[in-house]
Amino acid sequence: MAEKITVNMMSSATKVKGQGVGSAYLEQVELIKSLDKYQVTENARIKADITHYHTINPGYYLGRKSRTKKGRSVGYVHMLPETVDTSLNLPKFARKIFYSYMIRFYKSMDFLVTVNPYFIGRLEHYGVDRSKVTYIPNYVSSEKFHPLSAEEKVKVKEKYSVPQDKFVVVCAGQLQRRKGFFDFVKLAESMPEVVFVWAGGFSFGKITDGYKEITEISENPPKNLILPGIIERDCMNEIYNLGDVMLLPSYEELFPMTILEAMCAHVPILLRDLDIYPDILFDFYSKANDNEGFESIIRRMMTDERFYAECRANSKRGNEFYSKENVTEMWDKYYTMVYETIKGRK
Repeated sequence: MAEKITVNMMSSATKVKGQGVGSAYLEQVELIKSLDKYQVTENARIKADITHYHTINPGYYLGRKSRTKKGRSVGYVHMLPETVDTSLNLPKFARKIFYSYMIRFYKSMDFLVTVNPYFIGRLEHYGVDRSKVTYIPNYVSSEKFHPLSAEEKVKVKEKYSVPQDKFVVVCAGQLQRRKGFFDFVKLAESMPEVVFVWAGGFSFGKITDGYKEITEISENPPKNLILPGIIERDCMNEIYNLGDVMLLPSYEELFPMTILEAMCAHVPILLRDLDIYPDILFDFYSKANDNEGFESIIRRMMTDERFYAECRANSKRGNEFYSKENVTEMWDKYYTMVYETIKGRK
């Protein structure tokens, strides 16, 4: 029996609820554990063949050399300065220190993985050697996220106090200005006959950009806007199945797990027209630049059965494209490549 490749997953992502990074971590670890050729540990004090850093903790940075002395380090790029800049309201000096550290962490890794090819160029802009950056998309288990039956949807709508006869627009993500929360609220106000549901909360508390204004809205939202707060991951499939469409009006993203999760439920996807999406989502989604465009597409979905069926079919195709088999093969080839770079091992 061949010796297994040891992979030690280093992460603190699951300590903060409501983060896509935490969801991505859980899915990726489960994926690799399903392969017999790897022995996977999590946050273990060992010198593994591959130490995969999913978060950029200072403790990880300080201990990386001793942990990877006989192996290789892999860093996951879940954020860049520009994505943090519009998410957290940090003092100028704190931002400068944090961004400098972030890039230094990435540069210290032997290899990097990004969930969107668009950010390979952005990393190069910060002085990171693009030859050590690999694109591997996120993945979501279809066992956890999938369409519910008509009977099950009735019960789910009752659970979340959603009228059975209303068209429903759902969104999931942290309550942030960058995520387009204020646009979502304005859209709800302009479409009172539609129910809007946003599942999420303040994962980073009061330093969240827009915290005060969002809190005021949350305390007195429009009558057709439901804000259930942070939902446990085991219940998120219910949220997507509430929706007739998943709208993510975010202004900046890498590769939102929420999109993949909604696709698993075959819910049509409507997104802001961002440069990062075409390379990863192709024609699996509908897009608009502003609320006027969002409203136009939503109203067409409500009235044009053929158009709605096409949007639902596009989402289903997206789910099939990011299948477990395809993404598992990518990770297997990647870890094998990293392992073979270790001196003396071929």
